[in-house]
Amino acid sequence: MARTFDYRHVITLEETNLVGNVYFTNYLRWQGHCRERFLMEHAPGVLRALRGALALVTVSCQCDFFDELFASDTVELRMALQGTSDNRVTMTFDYYRTSGPVAQLVARGSQTIACMSRTEQGTVPVSVPAELRDALSHYIE
Repeated sequence: MARTFDYRHVITLEETNLVGNVYFTNYLRWQGHCRERFLMEHAPGVLRALRGALALVTVSCQCDFFDELFASDTVELRMALQGTSDNRVTMTFDYYRTSGPVAQLVARGSQTIACMSRTEQGTVPVSVPAELRDALSHYIE
C-alpha cells in the first residue's frame, strides 16, 4: 500500500449548494489545499520559490464522485504520487468520509502540474525542483 500525505477538512455550510450536498468545485479546491499543505510541511523552499520565478501550473485535474458529502462531514484527502516526468508531476487523491465509524471512499481524483519559470519572454518549462522531487519520492503509488 502506498504511503499517502493526508489532509483532513471539516465541511462547512459555505461549501454546500441549495440541495445541501457539497458543491463539486470544492473537491478540486481541496486538492489545491492538500498540495499546498504538502509544500508547507515537506518542501518549504519550493513554496518560497513560488514568490520568485517558479510557477507550479495546474495543467489538468479531475474528480470522480461515488457518494455525497454534507456540512459537518469530515473528509480526508489521501494524496499519492502517480509519477513525474521532465517538468511534470501527477498526483492522485482519494477522498474519504471519516466522520463515521468506518472511512468511506466518496471520490477519487488526480492532478497534473507543470513546473515553469517566469521569464520576460513568458513561462518556460523547468525541471521539477530537487526538493520537491525528493519530498514526493516518499509518496509514490
